[in-house]
Amino acid sequence: MVDSTDPSGFDLLSRTEAVDRLLALRAECLTERPATTAPVDRIAGRTVAESIDASRDLPARSQATMDGYALDAAADYPLTVVGERFPESDSGGVEKGEAVRIATGAPLPEGTDAVLHRERAAVEDGRLTGPSIEPGTNVYEHGSNVAGGERIFEKGERLAAPDAILLRDLGIEPVPVHEPLSVGVLATGTEIHEGRSPDRDSPTLAALVREWSHEATLKGSVPDELGRVRERIADLAAVHDVVLTSGGTSLGRKDHAVAALRELGEVVFHGVGIRPGKPVAAADLDGAVAFAVPGKPIAAHTAARAVLEPFFTGQRREPTLEATLTRDLALGGDDLEYWVPVSLSRAERDGGLPEAMPYGHADSPLALASERFPAGRVASSTRAARADGAAVLTDDAEAGDRVAVRPYR
Repeated sequence: MVDSTDPSGFDLLSRTEAVDRLLALRAECLTERPATTAPVDRIAGRTVAESIDASRDLPARSQATMDGYALDAAADYPLTVVGERFPESDSGGVEKGEAVRIATGAPLPEGTDAVLHRERAAVEDGRLTGPSIEPGTNVYEHGSNVAGGERIFEKGERLAAPDAILLRDLGIEPVPVHEPLSVGVLATGTEIHEGRSPDRDSPTLAALVREWSHEATLKGSVPDELGRVRERIADLAAVHDVVLTSGGTSLGRKDHAVAALRELGEVVFHGVGIRPGKPVAAADLDGAVAFAVPGKPIAAHTAARAVLEPFFTGQRREPTLEATLTRDLALGGDDLEYWVPVSLSRAERDGGLPEAMPYGHADSPLALASERFPAGRVASSTRAARADGAAVLTDDAEAGDRVAVRPYR
């Protein structure tokens, strides 16, 4: 999809182009983020503040990966067993014709290059016999894991829980990381501000921000008045790295969120070719970043997941699950990318792929229509929040078609 003017008045970007712009904006923001350190057990979701190179080879010495006998694979049996090695032992060495009993994790003695598994070995009167093995058998070889000087983590990379394994092995603790982003979450809408409607979006948006390992604070609501919306966003931008608003992003008479962003800074985009969630916007406020998502709850969630998440994580997340659609699905014929909430269930046929039931279909838990996907009504539905994920489609699909799903649960 290329940039285009939507009939509703938006200059739409493709989702790919919008994410490209947000990743560039993220890179600019990271250059200004303060660095700190975190213990290795607290690094999940944090962003590396400076590139990390290995200071040494790993493993520093060859080790046994099995209990057995360390030997020279080229030597002829029988071999004389001359001692034992444990993980805490010095490696030592052996002479020609000798072998050493060895435990998993113990260093290989000089003069050996393989480990004969204990269950394949026979020892009688201190003499070892067994089958021929190749050099390197059952050996975790010196430097085979990491080479000294090798770049392991790039600056700006987002860490995950398993990275603690390698960081601890490298002896890197504490770990240089950026401070998490401070995000102020604000609802717009007179009906919310006056208590006539609940704020359905802010708790979800805050939960997503926290899922992405940043700090989110609910900052209440503001009525549909341009001056007050602008003032409230400006106040939050002065104390938060990111302002995340919901509501007021369309082109109606009382939709003021994007107009306020234009007065406060530079709008990076307003309108992305996805549905629900099309009127999502991003702005650079010179010292803070602001995002505005539509006020319908599923539209807000979809816009955050599909468009904004890469800014917070530095990672593009495309649909990763293949499923079989259970019902015909007609879209809008408008060249948009539809994120259709679906429930997933396991099927025995079609290779055991999950079956995807689209929310909004008359046979789904949210029975709204039987033919065309009712995007606007699904976008407003809180029942659709029970979806297991979203099928991402650009064309009409039929029951039995394989579709790509972005899992949520």
